[in-house]
Amino acid sequence: MACIAALTVCGMGGVSAGARAANGPRARARATDGGYSAADLRRDLAAVRSAAGGDVNVVARVDGPGGAVLRARYGTAGVGSTAPVPWDPEFRVASTSKTFTAVVVLQLAAEGRLSLDDTVERWLPGVVSGHGYDGSRITVRDLLQQTSGIYDYINDPGVQDKLFNHFDENRFDATPPSRLVALALQHAPLFTPSPGGPPRRWAYSNTNYLLAAMIAEKAGDAGWRELVEHRIIAPLGLRHTYIPGENPYLTGPHERVTIDGPGGVPVDLTEESYQHTADSGVVSTPSDLDTFFRALAGGRLLPAAQWALMRQTVPYDDLPTPPSGRPGGYGLGLRVVPLTCGGVYYMHEGDGFGVYGRPAVGADGRRAVTVSVTSTTALVDEDRLNQAVQTLTDHALCAARS
Repeated sequence: MACIAALTVCGMGGVSAGARAANGPRARARATDGGYSAADLRRDLAAVRSAAGGDVNVVARVDGPGGAVLRARYGTAGVGSTAPVPWDPEFRVASTSKTFTAVVVLQLAAEGRLSLDDTVERWLPGVVSGHGYDGSRITVRDLLQQTSGIYDYINDPGVQDKLFNHFDENRFDATPPSRLVALALQHAPLFTPSPGGPPRRWAYSNTNYLLAAMIAEKAGDAGWRELVEHRIIAPLGLRHTYIPGENPYLTGPHERVTIDGPGGVPVDLTEESYQHTADSGVVSTPSDLDTFFRALAGGRLLPAAQWALMRQTVPYDDLPTPPSGRPGGYGLGLRVVPLTCGGVYYMHEGDGFGVYGRPAVGADGRRAVTVSVTSTTALVDEDRLNQAVQTLTDHALCAARS
């Protein structure tokens, strides 16, 4: 739910929270990993915190071969707390959920239950129509690659009003995906995919993944939640990854998420039900996200043909150019980002209600790094945050290759 991060811009001040940085016993046991040390990670994470405004709580984890783990953290468990940031906090991964959804769709494609070339009209007759839409010209691949041109429901003025002006009254909103799709389709498309395939235009839309999940549910004969649980969470043993659905509460150690409201009074955003759908509804931890992305890049979730399709990209324009100076591309629920040392890494950001997750994995699947940033009162400049996290990720993955 990338656009929701804008909520943190509303009415913020800058009161510094207490900062802590530490390495636990396990991290100290493996203080270096292929040229990137715990001290390097602390340095890079401090730069991330500074880029995010300094008034955030941050945690980072690098998982490498042979059980090597590096960890770093700064901040507390939330406003008013003296406890440090949990080492492996649960958080709503927001748009990183799209990678989970894309994997499920690609698994169904590998099993012959659907094709990426199937049209939306074939699976959801009459759903994408009117106001200039034609579901027979939009494919499953378009949904996963953000090339459909379908309006993003998050940008609807009514939804924006709920988020920005009436959050407390609507924090338990659990509008069904079908209604959110219908809401999006009241707006004209950004563009219509040309018949005959590429070249495709790109525009990020959360609505695409609601539709992709609706198709997966038909093809997979199960709900989106069950498909993710049975096809990804259980096989990988992701014990701290779950889909709460309409339940607004996190069950494990986590941070309180706050922003300054009117008069500087903190508004707590931690409990909410907005993020309950296939574009944003997964809860996870840095360690589980590292496991998930390493399994994906290591070939444990998709056959080679579908993994190759997932990495076929079109240009995106919503993130800064990475340190390599070469732009990345958007695949099927996955970003492919060039490294300064050559090669690429794979990632998908997640920006939610004051929570920013940045998981990434090297192309060989050997090392993964996840950074989680949680707002307290500070204004988060997403461009600066993304640049700092890209630098940390580049350092962690390139140093390990030296």
